[in-house]
Amino acid sequence: MESLNAQEQRELQSRMEKKQLKEFANVCASMAPKPPLVHQYMPFMLADIGTVAQMYSNMVQRCFDDCINDFSSKSIGSKEESCVMRCVDKQLKSSERLGLRFQEQNATMMGPGAMPGR
Repeated sequence: MESLNAQEQRELQSRMEKKQLKEFANVCASMAPKPPLVHQYMPFMLADIGTVAQMYSNMVQRCFDDCINDFSSKSIGSKEESCVMRCVDKQLKSSERLGLRFQEQNATMMGPGAMPGR
């Protein structure tokens, strides 16, 4: 890398980071719940697509920032991968729990016998 000038080094570094981020996103996507678990995430499926996309983007960024810190290789290490798995699992469970709490709060606010949408 010493044979490259400063601009070429920045360009190379930028490309390497973009590629690693893309690989990280692919790893996160491969860890997404499979169809048998889809019913657990139904509230998110019914939400606005933009909101879900923003939640996913925030989760990817947070888990990347928290777990990925070795840029000396094009692949992630086992410690980083297990950290990402825990991070994604924690984020999904947290979002699911939050959704359930909102449902409970909504039901409480509507009161007994209230009809949704009326």
